[in-house]
Amino acid sequence: MIPREVIERIHTAAKIEEVVGDYVTLRKRGANLIGLCPFHHEKTGSFTVSPSKGIYKCFGCGVSGNAIGFVMEIEQCSYIEAVKQLGKKYHIDVPEREMTAEEQQRQDDRESMFVVNDFANQWFQQQLWETQEGQAIGLSYFRERGLRDDIIRKYQLGYSPEKGNPLAKALQAKGFKEQFIINNVDTKIGVGVVGKSEDGRLYDRFRDRVMFPIFTVSGKPVAFAGRILKKKDNVGKYVNSPDSLIYSKTNELYGLFQAKQSIARADMCYLVEGQMDVISMHQSGIENVVASGGTALTKPQIRLIQRFTSNITVLYDGDAAGIHAALRGIDMFLEEGFNVKVVLLPDGEDPDSYAQNHDSTEFIRYIEEHQTDFIRFKSALLSKDAGDDPQKRASLIKDITSSIAIIPDMITRQVYIKDSAERLHMSEKVLTNEVVNLRRKKMEERNKAKEGGSYTEEGVSSFEEAPSSPTTPIDTPTVRESAPLSGLAANYYNLMQLVVKYGERPIEVDGTVYSIGDLIILTLEADEIQPPLPVYQTMIDEFKQHSKEEGFKAETFFKFHPDPQVCKMAVEMIAEKYRVADSDSEKRIGELVTRLLFEIKLTVINIQVEELEKNLKLAQTNNDWNTQMALLKHQPELLEARNEICKILGNRVINI
Repeated sequence: MIPREVIERIHTAAKIEEVVGDYVTLRKRGANLIGLCPFHHEKTGSFTVSPSKGIYKCFGCGVSGNAIGFVMEIEQCSYIEAVKQLGKKYHIDVPEREMTAEEQQRQDDRESMFVVNDFANQWFQQQLWETQEGQAIGLSYFRERGLRDDIIRKYQLGYSPEKGNPLAKALQAKGFKEQFIINNVDTKIGVGVVGKSEDGRLYDRFRDRVMFPIFTVSGKPVAFAGRILKKKDNVGKYVNSPDSLIYSKTNELYGLFQAKQSIARADMCYLVEGQMDVISMHQSGIENVVASGGTALTKPQIRLIQRFTSNITVLYDGDAAGIHAALRGIDMFLEEGFNVKVVLLPDGEDPDSYAQNHDSTEFIRYIEEHQTDFIRFKSALLSKDAGDDPQKRASLIKDITSSIAIIPDMITRQVYIKDSAERLHMSEKVLTNEVVNLRRKKMEERNKAKEGGSYTEEGVSSFEEAPSSPTTPIDTPTVRESAPLSGLAANYYNLMQLVVKYGERPIEVDGTVYSIGDLIILTLEADEIQPPLPVYQTMIDEFKQHSKEEGFKAETFFKFHPDPQVCKMAVEMIAEKYRVADSDSEKRIGELVTRLLFEIKLTVINIQVEELEKNLKLAQTNNDWNTQMALLKHQPELLEARNEICKILGNRVINI
């Protein structure tokens, strides 16, 4: 195991706002920070980061945790990998430990693939800068395209030689296993920088190409795009890395790692098609730009951008076929609540060429003068195609209304309906009816696809997943009331929340001093009240084992616990959406503990009474006199115990 003192050093050094801020744009809100959740789709930020507590919590999907947990979730890595990543970030040495076979396999499958890509990336750059062939062909190509050396280095561009298989040999010489350098399409293991022919020979996938590495949001080389420089028959201009365990082309955007800070600062992202478009614009001074990489836009790509901004401007080079193909993808931006603008560059220009011939001031001025919102752009474009043909105009109107219908905001929809009615010389009422019908049809489809779903009158889906934990965790002095039937689970949650938040604090009962955690756990065990979830038993065992250690603080211990389930539950219990301001709350914790212990006992008794009454009715139906007598003998004891507790709680009977 990693020594606890190392884990504690990492938790002390790792500021949750810095760790999360590498992936999510956060805005100040009171004592906390808020942003769009990276783990589920949302249009209004419910992802909250508490710097003072060192935790994050999404009040939309319920995900929560500490800095290590966040890295595990966002990078889909193991606890050990997350600790190592944070150790590297904060310059803390993390000693190795012997892992289980399963852990070793998982680490090999992911880490080895990233290491292969990192080696290949460095090797491609070395070929570009340090070999005669690379300088003469690759570096000359980039310089002829107008790129400065500092930009070439910033984007870590490279070159793959024309002849032989030098990369495959270099990887083998380094000792990399063949399974990680060659891609297996079935298992998705292997990055695929090397291929294998039918006769068993290895070959370099990207030979005779200039190389564009693709990075994750955190800056790891996850894939490559190689561009051929000599036109060859039956050979595509680009070759891309295959999908693997660490890479899917539908989940990445070229240039996002270099652009994310600029996107967040400007609250604006420019979307282009190719890698050179991104690099040339960046060199000209426009750094908040990413590329789809020549593939159709996907929702995961759009949601990557949404972490940093909801404002997108799409740049087109004026090619009619390309524009029409891209229109379908941009509709998805509208559906995700983006403010979408479109800019059509002058004939014969693309973002790369325009950036080469204009500085950032001129480029931005052109954008500002020529950008238009997407609905107007689409309307004008399709109107030219439709002309006076009635059928084409009807198709045009349906196309425009289909785009308006997917916009989630009602006011924005209404503005576009009014504007489109004027432009298309149509009745506003007709367009409104068409939009309403389209939205109703979409709602019906979604309702069928997901049972139990419901929609508001505005057509906003209420399918957001509820938090997995109780909806109203207690925060002194406010306590959740016991719920019918599920009351035991709610009561137990409330008590465990007190163990986590105040477990080490002393409390006096009948002249004996306990810790709050000890008192709660001893009472639950004495009354044989079993935990409704295995994670609660783990937390109880951990508290009993460590609570007597010097300096033990339950909240810190549990929220930084290496067991992800324990950590997640603890953070859920610690997190607050709204802080209750009450200067006396600390003084009333003892009263609260006593009340909750009586409430859980009352809930258990109520369950027992209900069970007894069911069994009594069954015995009466079956004329089972012996069982009836035994149950009737036990019934007064339960009722008396319930009455006593109700008196203590102020005659408040909790019905089952």
